[in-house]
Amino acid sequence: MANEPLPPSNRPPNGQRPLGRMEQGLPSWTLWLILIVVVGALLASMKLDPSPDTSIGYSQFLSSVRKGEVKTVEWDNTNASITGKLANGESYSTVGPAQPGDDTLQLLDEKTRLTFVTPEPSIVGSLLQLLLPILLLIGIFVWMQRRAQGQMSGVMSIGRSRAKTYSTERPAATFADVAGYGGVKQEITEVVDFLKEPERFGEIGARIPKGVLLVGPPGTGKTLIARAVAGEAGVPFLSVSGSDFMEMFVGVGASRVRDLFESARKLGRAIIFIDEIDSIGRKRGAGLGGGHDEREQTLNQMLSEMDGFEATEGIVMMAATNRPDILDPALLRPGRFDRTVVVPLPELDDRRRILDVHVRHKRLDPDIDLDVVARGTPGMSGAELANLVNEAALHAVRNGSATIRNLDFEYARDRVIMGQRRESMVLSPREKELTAYHEAGHAVCAAVLPHTDPLHKVTILPMGMALGVTMQLPAEDRHSYDQDYLEESIVVAMGGRIAERIVFGVVSTGANNDLVVSTERARKMVREWGMSERIGPMAWGSQGQVFLGEDLMSTRDYSDETARVIDEEVEKILRDCEEHCAQVLSTHRNGLDLVARALLERETISGAEVRRLVAVAAGTVEEPPPPPAVETALSDR
Repeated sequence: MANEPLPPSNRPPNGQRPLGRMEQGLPSWTLWLILIVVVGALLASMKLDPSPDTSIGYSQFLSSVRKGEVKTVEWDNTNASITGKLANGESYSTVGPAQPGDDTLQLLDEKTRLTFVTPEPSIVGSLLQLLLPILLLIGIFVWMQRRAQGQMSGVMSIGRSRAKTYSTERPAATFADVAGYGGVKQEITEVVDFLKEPERFGEIGARIPKGVLLVGPPGTGKTLIARAVAGEAGVPFLSVSGSDFMEMFVGVGASRVRDLFESARKLGRAIIFIDEIDSIGRKRGAGLGGGHDEREQTLNQMLSEMDGFEATEGIVMMAATNRPDILDPALLRPGRFDRTVVVPLPELDDRRRILDVHVRHKRLDPDIDLDVVARGTPGMSGAELANLVNEAALHAVRNGSATIRNLDFEYARDRVIMGQRRESMVLSPREKELTAYHEAGHAVCAAVLPHTDPLHKVTILPMGMALGVTMQLPAEDRHSYDQDYLEESIVVAMGGRIAERIVFGVVSTGANNDLVVSTERARKMVREWGMSERIGPMAWGSQGQVFLGEDLMSTRDYSDETARVIDEEVEKILRDCEEHCAQVLSTHRNGLDLVARALLERETISGAEVRRLVAVAAGTVEEPPPPPAVETALSDR
């Protein structure tokens, strides 16, 4: 549940004092006011005659003078404008030449009272003409100076923290929005209770952890839990991402860390949350940046600030990461991050509650059973379950359905796990038959072997990168696997390749991914899980990565002779599983043919139908009429 956007606030961040009016800059209407004043002064400086003038042409003016109709003439020497009074008392105006001729001058002297005038400019007009260029230059200079100051203030503020402050007025998620994870919420609730009522903990002498580290796979809701703490705590909550500390300038990260903790101290009791802390908390001494690496200096400053906290300050540090193995040990020691809270992939009950949250505002079909959906999504995180519900809703809309049906959830699960069906791909009859026997081989092995996950569905419709898919769903969540389960899972993976070899006498490239998965599982059985008699109870983990700073070159911690033995044991497991698979499919050859034929006819069949066909071929049950194709979104086109 995302936080709602807030209305703008005049309160400055990080406890800074409000800016004054002069510091904030002049209002935008100031320039217009100055312009109006200047124009008004110019108009005031003009000599406006309240009586209107009659404008006449120069020729008409001379004709009127000859007739004796003009009484006075005022000739302006600056612009050759002529004004005066007519014999009837009216005012007139006209424009003549810059200098009157002798005949004209004699005529005007005889017929009128002629006066030559040279008007003097007003003091206001003279001052404006003098001051306007100066004011313009001063304005340009002030504008350039303010612009330079703004740029400098931006540079000087680059070291300030970019943390977002959440308070009780800001809408946020609560623990009610975090479905499941009762143990995680219990540990986090202790932190919230301490911040609300520190006296209750102080009476018994308990000290709240200074730091809480949320660890878990991507999509499990670590950030959502932190946002729920912000909604429940009732104290300021400062949220920042680890990448916000990194800039191109040296020392910016350390400066932002100092500013972040200083802001938290000003708020009193507060929670600081750093998302993706592994971006700045990696192990120091990686050999690639040295002690002067910007990331290391940022981490050093954070370690120093966390050491400076006192238990009575009421400031709790929270962080989230999905890569705890690369964090610096100094960051995880007691006194900094005292408590590590694991946020695992949701269990069956948790998945059911998460689905309830995500379908809260969805229109579901009455026949929907979310318990079945939860059982069919093992290993899915909360984000993947949200995507599953959304995909089901999108499929319902595309099909014109008014509600979300079981069919839509079935499609969404196939879409999320296996990928989009490739409608444009058309298989030749030979390829389709080969694919049918390949998937039938997987399906028969999964149906008859006792230690494998139950078979859910088989299809030969191309999906994702596969030409066909055999889907198994565990009956319950499993956390550990025995050797029998692992070996039989390899047998199931080999089923497609062995079926092709038994029926057609060839092997194809369709078993590529099966071989990759089988080899990797067998190698882990030998090298990491101690499931080899020759190797014994010894384990060698996977190789470390360069970015951990452990070593710049990939090395192994066993000899060449041991490597040869490991390879031989891996090959032995694969050979034994291949032989076991060939025996199973040879025994159930009739069932293999029936399942392949059913796939060719219906393209998609259920796990129950596969088990029925295998039983019919073995003669343990009588063959009833064939059921219709399994109702899934794979064939709903």
